[in-house]
Amino acid sequence: MREVNASEEQEQESSEWNVRELSGSEFDELSAASRYGGFQQTSEMAALAQSDGMQTQYVGLVDSHDAPVAGALVAFSQGRFGVEGSLWLGPLCNGNNREQMTALTEGLREAAERVHAISLTCWPNQVYCVRDSQGKAMAEPNDEMVREYERLGWKHAGFTRGYDALMNRWNYVKDLREFSNAGELLASYAKNTRRNVKIARNSGVEVRRLNRSELNVFHDICELSSERQHFANRSLDYFERVYDAFGDKAEFMVAEVHLDRYLQSWEEKLAKFSKDVERWERSLEHTKYPDDVRKKLDTAQKNVESARRRIEDANERIARDGEVVPVAVGLFMWHERELVYFSSGSDDRYAKFYAPTALQHEMMSRCLERGVTRYNFYGISGVFDDPEDDGRGVLEFKQGFNGYVEELPGEFTLPVSKLRYGVSDLAHKLLRH
Repeated sequence: MREVNASEEQEQESSEWNVRELSGSEFDELSAASRYGGFQQTSEMAALAQSDGMQTQYVGLVDSHDAPVAGALVAFSQGRFGVEGSLWLGPLCNGNNREQMTALTEGLREAAERVHAISLTCWPNQVYCVRDSQGKAMAEPNDEMVREYERLGWKHAGFTRGYDALMNRWNYVKDLREFSNAGELLASYAKNTRRNVKIARNSGVEVRRLNRSELNVFHDICELSSERQHFANRSLDYFERVYDAFGDKAEFMVAEVHLDRYLQSWEEKLAKFSKDVERWERSLEHTKYPDDVRKKLDTAQKNVESARRRIEDANERIARDGEVVPVAVGLFMWHERELVYFSSGSDDRYAKFYAPTALQHEMMSRCLERGVTRYNFYGISGVFDDPEDDGRGVLEFKQGFNGYVEELPGEFTLPVSKLRYGVSDLAHKLLRH
């Protein structure tokens, strides 16, 4: 687990920083190399924003050799009171580095002024505090970073808990560096999670990638979860635009239950259990230990009844849903430093097949194959001490994979036009009340 705190290693320093617009390829190279890089700070994300009518710019901080050392993708959109800029999980800059932060902030301000923006809002992808799986701090929080942003005029929205509509402040992460294969990875999970992976495997669950024409399947399963958990689902158009903008870097995955195989496996088990019943019934006629045999016979008979119920259930499901049923989906975003579990949905009628667990294990296994050493389960609520919290189920599901928590600093807003920003900020406060 990488610790990040106020004494984090300082990046290269220079008194000759310059700010200029970067090309898409320059920015992608910076994002790939940066410890703060992520899919939301890439040219693909810029393409997605542009498809939604936003104007984008890559603001770069370069050294005396004109090599980019920090930067940010800024997306400008029309708000209620004027143009607003957003840096999603940016900037790509060490918030503890005063020289770089000062120069980059000034460059960002100038870029915003050129499009007459009211403000810029950023959500730094720099860890504020590393915590264990139960939420206990593992290092001192990086308060110096927060003070540096505030010194430069960025207004901090505070240390919130709960789910934010735009960006997570709390992420659950698993470090994959110590695992060389899927077996070692599986062994690292909690006992129930290991069991659920095996149940899924033995229940005919298989994972595959969806193509563009199948994105309606993804959308419809996400809709089931949104209705159950009372949140707004993304539109099919949005998912299609993600597919087009990111290409192979966005994988829409589905976990399907092959009920025909599931039925066949239980029919085979029924045949075995039935033979066990016959064997113990014969043994009972001449055994010297009738009590022991009756116990084994009772177990075999219970196994037979259980298998018959499973077969009946499988036949009912096949009649209703068909032989191959999509039951869980996930959108996974690849970046050089991590794989992000970005969006998901599942069919609660198939909960006992544990398809979402199988999906996670499959994608982490693919990380090992591709040499990606960080798996980002993405958002949790940040509430660890309330069993009734709305995010409890999500937290416990992710905790089963035995990772850790990264608390991010949250939202900062830089007023660019102070008068118009003041009017906008007052209006937002009044609307909240």
